[in-house]
Amino acid sequence: MTLNNKKVFRCGVFRTLRRCAKLVELLAPIRNWKALKAAEKYADAMYLGTHVLNLRQMADNFDIKELPEVSSYCHERNLKVYLTINSIVYDNEIETLQNLMEAAKAAEINGVIVHDLASVQTAIDVGIPFHMSTQANISNTRAAQFYEKLGAQRLILARELSLNRIKKIVENMTTAGIEVFVHGAMCTAISGRCYMSLECMGIDASGNRGTCAQPCRRRWRVIDEQNNEMLYTGDMFLSSKDLCMIEFIPKLINAGIQAFKIEGRLRDTYYVETTTRCYREAIQAVGDGTFGPEKVKGWLADLKKVFNRGFTTGFYFNRPTEKDIEHHVRGSVSHFRQIEIGTVNDFLSKTSAAKIILTNGYLKIGDEIFFIGQGSKTYFHMKIEDGGMRIQGKDITETPVASAKNHVLVSIKTTEPVRKNDHVSIFTDETYDNFLKGKKGKERYSRGDTTDDAGCE
Repeated sequence: MTLNNKKVFRCGVFRTLRRCAKLVELLAPIRNWKALKAAEKYADAMYLGTHVLNLRQMADNFDIKELPEVSSYCHERNLKVYLTINSIVYDNEIETLQNLMEAAKAAEINGVIVHDLASVQTAIDVGIPFHMSTQANISNTRAAQFYEKLGAQRLILARELSLNRIKKIVENMTTAGIEVFVHGAMCTAISGRCYMSLECMGIDASGNRGTCAQPCRRRWRVIDEQNNEMLYTGDMFLSSKDLCMIEFIPKLINAGIQAFKIEGRLRDTYYVETTTRCYREAIQAVGDGTFGPEKVKGWLADLKKVFNRGFTTGFYFNRPTEKDIEHHVRGSVSHFRQIEIGTVNDFLSKTSAAKIILTNGYLKIGDEIFFIGQGSKTYFHMKIEDGGMRIQGKDITETPVASAKNHVLVSIKTTEPVRKNDHVSIFTDETYDNFLKGKKGKERYSRGDTTDDAGCE
């Protein structure tokens, strides 16, 4: 579909802010089927990668053979799906690139996200819509118009642009839509085009090939050739805080931006669900005129619970300073974690009950529990209702305390089917609080048993 920016996106001239909000596309980061299920109620589009030529090679990713199923699943739910093919490409990979593009077109993927000009040319040859990745570092109107003339349907701008510069580019587009990142990890290098991992860790850890080892997230000492050491406040000076623009969604919509992207194809499933839900609610609030400080406060509280390094607005309003760096904590600053408490042993379809082997802590009526598939597509969470938990055929309100040595078998009615070996977890900060207070012996759950899906990026 060709979009005339001057008629569609210039809010305040041709459309009100509330009407523009209904045109914005929200993209969710999808690492696997569980993330897709988590985001499907809130996103307009999904972006994902396969095991080749994408910049998140350490994510689960999808097999090329799965693309038709993924595409069909999304389209049945009125969701668009975009395939990232945004790494640098070498001559020996041209055939792989061609085959991947053809597979994407055959699967009716809505578009590919590309960076290398070989990928651009191949997309044109194959006849599949393409979006220019933020890796292309589009930072001005002339560069944007260059890619627009090449046929790009959308331009994902460099993250180093102010909102005013973004507005200028939007105003000068004719057919290409503009996309920006609104939430997630920020690279300390220009739009992620970084050679630090490659130089420090070797050829198998190239950020431009999808295998960044994130040396910028480590603690460094800087010493010159005369043994003079740079003094600075804090332990880390390269680790950027996460971008968070939830408070400024009306400004972004008013700028005429077509699509908002959430970063996080290496983060856990609940992060994907929470961020996508919050930004969907924010966009809808702009659309229905209910956006305000109290709602922003609630969204920020939820976003702070899932994986984050603290928040920054990046380059949108000012150049970042040392205040936009997370100096002390490597990894998430959130006190909340997914704590694994057991596994599914069986599922009784007639009664919609899961038999769960508890191995950590206890459960009570009213607890919210997560079912996360291990080798399956299972992902959902639910509250345990009155009458929904039994041991040996008797209703209970609370289970005995389980441990690695003393298991508890409990039956819980579920809202969706589960499969044997699916993990059961609780999202809580309880163990963190107890640990800080010196109450390790009184913890409800063991701190060590976190899900494989939690707290990674």
